[in-house]
Order: sequence, then structure tokens, then C-alpha cells
Amino acid sequence: MNTGMTLHRGLITALTAACCVMPAMAAQPKVTDSAAGFPSRPLRMIVPFAPQGPNDQLARMVGVKLGEAWGQQVVVDNRPGGGTVIGTELAVRAPADGHTMLMVSLSTAVNPMLQKKLPYNTAKDLQPLINLAFSPNLLVTHPGVAANNVAHLLALAKAKPGSIIYASGGNGSTTHLAAELLASMGGVKMTHVPYKGANPATLDLLGGRVSCMFGTILPTLPHVKAGKLRALGVSSPKRTAALPDVPAIAETLPGFEAVSFYGVAVPSGVPKPVMAKLNAEIARIITAPEARELLRQQGADAVGDSQAEFTAFFNTQINKWAKLIREAGIQPE
Repeated sequence: MNTGMTLHRGLITALTAACCVMPAMAAQPKVTDSAAGFPSRPLRMIVPFAPQGPNDQLARMVGVKLGEAWGQQVVVDNRPGGGTVIGTELAVRAPADGHTMLMVSLSTAVNPMLQKKLPYNTAKDLQPLINLAFSPNLLVTHPGVAANNVAHLLALAKAKPGSIIYASGGNGSTTHLAAELLASMGGVKMTHVPYKGANPATLDLLGGRVSCMFGTILPTLPHVKAGKLRALGVSSPKRTAALPDVPAIAETLPGFEAVSFYGVAVPSGVPKPVMAKLNAEIARIITAPEARELLRQQGADAVGDSQAEFTAFFNTQINKWAKLIREAGIQPE
């Protein structure tokens, strides 16, 4: 599943100048109620996506900084496949001692509705730890579409139901669900054409074979600046600093929000003191001024919230998108 934002490699280079040498693996300790001796060996951050994507880049940035702070390397373990199911299953089966973490995103939240059978229970087997960042998507149209804003696009869709054809990076992707939310809240019917990723979807939009799509800001903006695509709105509740002149869709449809988020979870059962220690250190890393600015340049916002706040947000995402998926009749694969 395509999960949105593509962070520039400079984010890693600037914040992870040096990596620690991996120490010898220690014997696995028993789980205790104290975080005084944590971490006692190298940690593992499972990324259920291929290398070089936003989840991978954020994991590596946070991992190196954790290593510098604690003297234990964080090994980034890429386990793509199955719409994040392979990596997630590996994480939930790991010892619940805090030494194994998992990068989570919208994919994790919607999989219970989009996968016919999961080998784990998302709500019971995973404990959200911290939200690292979120990034809005950008609603763009081909210049040949006679719509200069969101209201115009919805008017066209209402006038001729199904005539507006939108592309997405795949069934159940962030870009798909954002468009379904737009159609639902706007009271219109649009035609969905899923692609195997955002790149082929963008190419067909540039060629005028589809009407519009939600794209991530960084790769989409150059096409907007070149006049090849028209930006109608961003999917965050408010305008983003990266595109201050582009209105939020919520200015037309109050309450509209469809952002990509990038968080960390741990297997259920990790002692609370250990989770608190992990949360505090990762929050310090992601909210440092340099990290905030580099994320802002990529059209993203650092979060670094509490474990309770991220848990509430994650559960809200599960319920929100489950409702939309049912209403839109999106079938599990």
C-alpha cells in the first residue's frame, strides 16, 4: 500500500551523520516492571515497507539518534509485503519487553477492514507508542478539468455523477480513502481507477486520462508549479506551511481530514515504565528544532505526542476509516 509522503534523503543525512558500531548481542532479559536497565541490548525497529520510503527514513533517523543517546544500536528491519501484514505479524510475535518496535501508518489502521483474515488482532496485539509525524495529501486536477477549487469540482461531479474519474495508488491506500471521503462528505459519486502505486497514477493524470487524484506534496508540487496540474486543496484540517496559498479542503467541507501519519507501536504487554522511557526519548528526537524544520521542508509536521494521545488518535483512525470503507462498499482483498 502506498502510504504518502516521500521524505528527502537529506533528512537522514543531516540527522544521522554517524552510526554506532553494533555491540554483541546480550542474553535476552526477563521482562520487569522497571525501565532502569532498559535497553539492555540492541533494539529492533521493524518497518513493514521497502527501504527508502517515508516510514523507513523516519525509522532510520530515530534509530540512529536513539543509539547515540542510549549506546545501543537500533537495527532497522525492513519486512515489506502483504500490505504491512508480514512485518506487523513479526512485531506482535516478538517479546513484549520494548526491544522490538514497529513503524505503523494508516495501512495498519485499515487492514482489519481491507484484509479478509489477519494473523493477529490489531487492537489487542499492538500498543501505539508515539506519532512521529503527519503529512497532508494534495488534491490536484488535470488542467483540462473545468474546476478551479474544491466547490467547482464537487459541482461538476454532482452535475454528471461518475464523470469525475480519480486515480489512486491502490485499493485502500491513503490516496484512495481520501478521495472516497471527499465524495462521501461532498455527496457526490466519482469513478475510482486504482493503480499499482502513486507514480503510474500521476503519469495518467498528467496525460489527462483521469480527472484528479490525491498526491503527496513533495513529488506533486513540481507538476503544479510547472502548470501541468492544478492544486485545489490540502487534506489537513488547516493549510500547511509548505503550501500557504492552497486552501484546506476543510474550508469547503468542514471536518474534512485525510492525512498520512507515521507512528511507532510495540507489542502489547510492554511494561509502562519502558513505554514511557521510549516515548520520552523519541519525542525529544522528533521535536528537536532541526528535525521539525527538515520535516516542514518536506510538507510534513512533527508530532511527538504522548502514548495516551497516540493511542486515542490511532483508535479514532481505525473507527473513522472502517465506517467509510463500509459505506463506500470497498471490499477486502
